[in-house]
Amino acid sequence: MLFRSPVLLAAGWRLGRGLPVRIDQLLLFLLAAVVLLAWENLANDVFDADTGVDAEGKPHSLVNLTGRRDRVALLAHGALLLGLVLMALVALRSSGAVLALVLACCGLGYLYQGPPFRWGYRGLGEPLCWLAFGPCATAAALLALAPAAPGAAIPWGPALALGSGPALATTLVLFCSHFHQVAQDAAHGKRSPVVQLGTAPAAALVPWFIAASLALQGAPVLLGHWAPSALLGMAGLLPARGLIQLLRDHHDQPARIVGSKFLALRFQALSGLGLAAGLAVAPFLAALQPR
Repeated sequence: MLFRSPVLLAAGWRLGRGLPVRIDQLLLFLLAAVVLLAWENLANDVFDADTGVDAEGKPHSLVNLTGRRDRVALLAHGALLLGLVLMALVALRSSGAVLALVLACCGLGYLYQGPPFRWGYRGLGEPLCWLAFGPCATAAALLALAPAAPGAAIPWGPALALGSGPALATTLVLFCSHFHQVAQDAAHGKRSPVVQLGTAPAAALVPWFIAASLALQGAPVLLGHWAPSALLGMAGLLPARGLIQLLRDHHDQPARIVGSKFLALRFQALSGLGLAAGLAVAPFLAALQPR
């Protein structure tokens, strides 16, 4: 869901404004996004294997499972190439800025994990995540679904309004992935925010992440820019409540909180899908209103 949500949000936003959605572009963007997310995850396994940070505490790493770093690296390179070719097709059918924005997202992903940068090891992974999955990916999706316009301006305003809250929820998934591996990260020089803050202060930030994400989604409704149905994004509150309780009570018990990132992922998925659906159904609900 992480990289796919921007295009679903863009589709919901266009439908909510009574604008057509190019289904072929939507499906192609989704496919390319899935492939690029596979590259991100595979490359992360490869680069973390080089530092040894995944040697313990991450049994689902493909490098750990197969013992073949070389083949996983080859698979990652293939996924990157295929994903960019697919995005180039999307750009050819819409705007060249789509490919430029997606390349920027990939560059931010490499800065996070790849040598010699490894900015994620310096505690900068979360800001990079927000930039990639927020304004950059959302702007690319908005352009991709609009009528073809090679010289179209990048819609930064709508992208920020639409993508900021969901991207913060995506960033929360990354943030929560650090809790169960604090000892391993610290031992291998990965100074994630949880390592730097400690598990208790970091757990205390989780409610603020959630509140800020939902506030950014709700603000356009309060300002009258979006229909009240956009508040369907509040569907993520149930897993959010479970996540807050889990980390509040067991933040320093890795075996108990290994699933915290999956609760964060449920919050991200439900709030993002709820927002997209709420925006999309707004015209239909308005048509049902008595006049």
